[in-house]
Order: sequence, then C-alpha cells, then structure tokens
Amino acid sequence: MRSINVDIITDNIKEMCIEANHFLSSDMKCAMDAAYATEESPLGRQILGQLQENLQIAGEDMIPICQDTGMAVIFMEIGQDVHFEGGSLEGAIHEGVRRGYVEGYLRKSVVKDPLIRDNTGDNTPAIIHYSIVPGDKVRITVAPKGFGSENMSRVFMLKPADGIEGVKNAILTAVRDAGPNACPPMVVGVGIGGTFEKCALMAKHALSRPVDVSSGIPYVKEMEEELLDRINAMGIGPGGLGGTTTALAVNIETYPTHIAGLPVAVNICCHVNRHAVREV
Repeated sequence: MRSINVDIITDNIKEMCIEANHFLSSDMKCAMDAAYATEESPLGRQILGQLQENLQIAGEDMIPICQDTGMAVIFMEIGQDVHFEGGSLEGAIHEGVRRGYVEGYLRKSVVKDPLIRDNTGDNTPAIIHYSIVPGDKVRITVAPKGFGSENMSRVFMLKPADGIEGVKNAILTAVRDAGPNACPPMVVGVGIGGTFEKCALMAKHALSRPVDVSSGIPYVKEMEEELLDRINAMGIGPGGLGGTTTALAVNIETYPTHIAGLPVAVNICCHVNRHAVREV
C-alpha cells in the first residue's frame, strides 16, 4: 500500500491547468507542423501559419493559447494499492483547479447552476472521471475543454443493422454539421459501444490519446485512417475557410454493448486539443 497526501494532487493539478492552457502538447505541435507543410490551399496555409504564430506568442509571453480556457475535465487513473491521506481527494482536485485558474489568471467560465447561471468565480467545479487500475501510481490527465467545439458534439443511438457504414456516416454527419464552428483543424474523438453515457465518456477520453498513436485494434485503426481522409476531403479547412486540413486526427475507442444497440458518440475538439498528463 502506498500513501499519497492529497496536497500533492492539488499542486499537480494546479500546475497542469496552467500548463495545458499555455503550451501545446508535443503531439499536437507535430500535427500542426505537418498540417502546415501539407496544406494545399494558400488561404488554409495562411490560417495555419497564423495559428502557429499565436501558439508561439502564447508560450513565450505566458498568454493562454485560447481565450476560452475551458471547463476543467480531469481523468484520474488510480492504482488500487494507493491510499490518499490528508483530506478529501475530490476536494483536493477541485482546489487544484481553483488555484490553477485563479493564480494562473485564466478565464473563469463555469456557472453554478445551468439555468440561473451565476459564475462560480474560480472555474470550479471540475468534471472528474475516476478509474481504478492495478498498481500504486496515480495517472492524472487534465483536459480543459472549450465549448465552441464541445457544443458541436453528438450522440447517435444507432440500430445494430446500421453496422460499420452507419457508424461512419454518423461521424461524418457530426463533423459536417460542426463545420467551422469547432475551430478546425479539429481532433475528432469517437466512442462506439457501451451505453448512452459510456460512449460519450469514451469519445471524451479519446481526445486525450496522442494524435500520433492509432488504435491497437486493426479494423478500428483502418476506420480512423479512412475517416480522417474523408473528413479532410470535405474542404472545410483551417478556420472553416477551405482547404485540405479539416481534422488532424480521428481517435476512436470501443466497448462491448447490448445486442439491441449501437451507441456512437462524437466529441470534437478544436486545433489546440489541450491536455496535460502526469503520473504521481
């Protein structure tokens, strides 16, 4: 059994909120560089160049890479041999987000009630997803999610008879309907299977997978590659102004489902696709 003081969790999450909002992850930087090198539209290439300049300025001057610093989504993979001490784990996570957004001078975008809409003033509460895994480590993923792209997400409750082509059409429909509103070039997270809520969680989690890492399931890997080609052939392009780079990656996760169902969720993220990962 390994004991971890929850103050360590708070400190790491604070730093990760600031890190994710100021610096592009290495996989996303490589993807943006590759997109700039291969974009065929002169206007699309110009837009990609402006996005890269914005990212460089953000890193050098410690300015958020987007004015929408998002709602903090936290994935906690907790080793089953870990014991937390010193207070509430969930309280420590929220405190890390609070400190990160207040001390990091990040925009506070969370409202206390979805209808009354008073701002909480510190970007809490976070959205927290827990999973228990073997071992004595804790893997933390902080993924601030802006709502320009979040609002473009979809859940489709397909029939089993719709099959793989129905799944592909659902994903393409979601991207086509999103158009320029998701701030392309985008990353497309997809969850297939499970239940209504499970497929949505998988789609969200898929966005945190490095964009240069494909699914380990051969047919899913093929589908990711095919859909990326078909999405980029739509011509939406960088900033929605046309071009050959509409998406940087399609990341798909799957899970067993019921004999009567075929749930599919599409969670789209803009070109920054913010995420920071640490193990403690």
